[in-house]
Amino acid sequence: MQNKRNMSPKKVDIPVQDPIVRSGNFEEVALGYTEEMAIEEANRCLNCKHKPCVSGCPVNVKIPEFVMLITEGKFEEAYEKILETNSLPAVCGRVCPQESQCEAKCVRGIKGESVGIGRLERFAADWSMKNAEKKYDTVPFNGKKVAIIGSGPAGLACAGDLVKLGYDVTIFEAFHLAGGVLVYGIPEFRLPKDLVQKEIDGLVAQGVKIRTNMVIGKVLTIDELLEEEGFSAVFVGSGAGLPMFMNIPGENLNGVYSANEFLTRINLMKAYKEDAKTPIMRGEAVAVVGGGNVAMDAARSAKRLGAKDVYIIYRRSEAEMPARLEEVHHAKEEGIIFKVLTNPVQIIGDDNGWVKGMECVSMELGEPDQSGRRRPIKIEGSEHVIDLDTVIMSIGTSPNPLIRSTTPDLATNKWGCIEADAETGTTSKEGVFAGGDAVTGAATVILAMGAGKKAAKAIDEYIKSKEA
Repeated sequence: MQNKRNMSPKKVDIPVQDPIVRSGNFEEVALGYTEEMAIEEANRCLNCKHKPCVSGCPVNVKIPEFVMLITEGKFEEAYEKILETNSLPAVCGRVCPQESQCEAKCVRGIKGESVGIGRLERFAADWSMKNAEKKYDTVPFNGKKVAIIGSGPAGLACAGDLVKLGYDVTIFEAFHLAGGVLVYGIPEFRLPKDLVQKEIDGLVAQGVKIRTNMVIGKVLTIDELLEEEGFSAVFVGSGAGLPMFMNIPGENLNGVYSANEFLTRINLMKAYKEDAKTPIMRGEAVAVVGGGNVAMDAARSAKRLGAKDVYIIYRRSEAEMPARLEEVHHAKEEGIIFKVLTNPVQIIGDDNGWVKGMECVSMELGEPDQSGRRRPIKIEGSEHVIDLDTVIMSIGTSPNPLIRSTTPDLATNKWGCIEADAETGTTSKEGVFAGGDAVTGAATVILAMGAGKKAAKAIDEYIKSKEA
């Protein structure tokens, strides 16, 4: 029976590790709701007739329906309801920017805090993984093969939808482990890797094949997949893994990382462990240049590796930072030092070629630029040096050029992103579809998943049209 509606203007607090304790370990920061907490928070939902929250979700999770099931204590049914449209609930409940998507549309947010939709999604997924025996329905193959390039969020979402339609789906992953950015980019303390593996195992149980260590463009080309390997269509969800740099003096010094390399070594290669086969240099004074979620992840990871001082260097003000407010809040709690309105102009090295400092200038905000954010302007005479031994560049990424360089008839834009229709993922090459960061540049997990789902629908329609 549904409990009495909870009209509190605030969300039920989610338990978290103490900041001092967690800054020294890689265990998950947020501990999750108990059953009682989840029911209490779920009862804040008004079950609105027009369901505005659903319109804010890129994969259209049936939010009021799963939340109402939680109020009734039907936790497994809530999880199954989410799975109807979202193949990665445990992931999305943790890393989606709900505050700018589903929760931004929540009516409860008008006079208080929105319903904790992400926390409830995470609860349902975690409860199911812990308490329910998994049984997956399999659909007989329809005789048609589809190739997926990349096992990140876009590829996994596309594969999950296609296998349910009867397609023989094979994912080709360049790394030795499936998961894409979910395993190499997002730290363990935000997204435990065993949960990612369980979600992937669920897709495999439904019939999805995964081939690792397969660098498409080297081992096989897209043309070979279509013409020699018997695939009826290809979906490119290869992400945006090529790091950008500032092109300032000193970026080639020892002790300078891209955030991609730094996080991949920690997350995928487990470099934070004492017995790691691929250890990483543990800096004492670390600067992370950038203000997005990846920058927060890199800074918080550096702190957990034992750095005494970790700085976020960002050229605009904190208000312009693209990182989630929760990530900024957690970083501050853990002792990360924010130097905003600060821009590096050169990295300084010692006589042996190692980082010893960074020269920066102070900035002030002028008129808005094309992004709508106020343009940072240098303050003359504000040069200053920060003593450092490690610098991590986190100013963005672009797609790896390997796919486009080996597929000349696949149109790309000036940033190296594949040109694809936003609603279908259709590209300039027949039978090839694309979505996620390979098309948009670095974005969010859920937007990539939405693109993968749209492409799956379009691929199904394309293959059926070829048969007609």
